[in-house]
Amino acid sequence: MSRLLPIAAVLLGAALVVDDGALATALGAAALVAAGVAWFEAGTDSTRELAVIATLAAAAAAGRVLFAAVPGVQPVTVIAIVAGASLGLRAGVATGGLAAFVSNLFLGQGIWTPQQMLGWGVCGAAGALLAPLLRNRWVLAAVAAALGFAFSASMDVWLWWGFSPHTGAALAAVVGRGLWFDAAHAGGNVVLALAAGPELRRMLDRYATRLHTEVVWA
Repeated sequence: MSRLLPIAAVLLGAALVVDDGALATALGAAALVAAGVAWFEAGTDSTRELAVIATLAAAAAAGRVLFAAVPGVQPVTVIAIVAGASLGLRAGVATGGLAAFVSNLFLGQGIWTPQQMLGWGVCGAAGALLAPLLRNRWVLAAVAAALGFAFSASMDVWLWWGFSPHTGAALAAVVGRGLWFDAAHAGGNVVLALAAGPELRRMLDRYATRLHTEVVWA
């Protein structure tokens, strides 16, 4: 059993007992991230798969840093979705989570990092689960827009729970302040998905075919 699983259990237990909302959500997200890393480690021994995941995560992180001057635009979402659709659940989750961590080395690490890793990991998982539908450019764009709003909404809820009074009015205020950023995230996803999503999908599909092809010598 991975050593990360006991760590995840400790983090989850701590999240359930601390009184600070921001710390509790950060610990809970970190527990899920640790469990996800343990799950990933247990399932792959392919250096080629690890290499392509690292490359995709690095590209997504670089894109996020590049677009940092445009509030709300997050290329990580589309790349994680397509990685999951082409390479499978494990690769999609790993790409999203790793991209968040690496990009925050440049944009700033903090208690928000585990929540972002979790959110983009979920985007990768959604891509894997919806893979048959995502060959269509417009369906991919619609899913990317929906997940952009969902990711941003999860961060709004995290911000409200951790740093604001736990009231409906406070939640509405936090969501209202972030609405333009949420819309920019969703809109940016649509543009990226329409412009490059299917091409990235076809490229990764070809790589996935080679990745899972075994050569048998007679």
